[in-house]
Amino acid sequence: MKVNSCDIDGPLIIEPQVFGDERGFFMESWNAVEFAQAGLAVDFVQDNHSRSQKGVLRGMHFQNPGPQGKLVRVASGAVFDVAVDLRRSSPTFGRWTGVELSAENKRIFWVPPGFAHGFLTLMDGTDFLYKCDAPYAPANEQSLAWDDPEVGIEWPTEGLDIQLSAKDREGKSLSQVEAFV
Repeated sequence: MKVNSCDIDGPLIIEPQVFGDERGFFMESWNAVEFAQAGLAVDFVQDNHSRSQKGVLRGMHFQNPGPQGKLVRVASGAVFDVAVDLRRSSPTFGRWTGVELSAENKRIFWVPPGFAHGFLTLMDGTDFLYKCDAPYAPANEQSLAWDDPEVGIEWPTEGLDIQLSAKDREGKSLSQVEAFV
């Protein structure tokens, strides 16, 4: 596998080795030994799967306390996936990084604890899979506004009818969220 750093410290784009032929393909989406050798010695406690139609925006979610690291990928369809640094002590506090994940490119994205995370589906029937290193704690969940001008995420929204949950419509600005130390 190839591990690529992003323009902010923490998130990683992982390109797994894919073996394919006329029958299909095989790839390892998680291997504890290989990921540890790449600097990701993580114990996952929960796997999640969501399906969304084109134009659904989920995020920008985080838990504080009890932050979650997430290893995310797409099994069918495509998303624009985003992580926002919420670590006040970080030189990149408030900055974002994004990557297109798709069934076609098979990329995997590591979003470490201390980041808000969200994605925009680019195709109907998108299956989004993610592993978490801490359990979901609804009482600790918060949402950063997906369109906060202070953060300035450049979502690829052209031609999309953006669909948000009620919770995501109530996201707070960067200056209002309970960021990390």
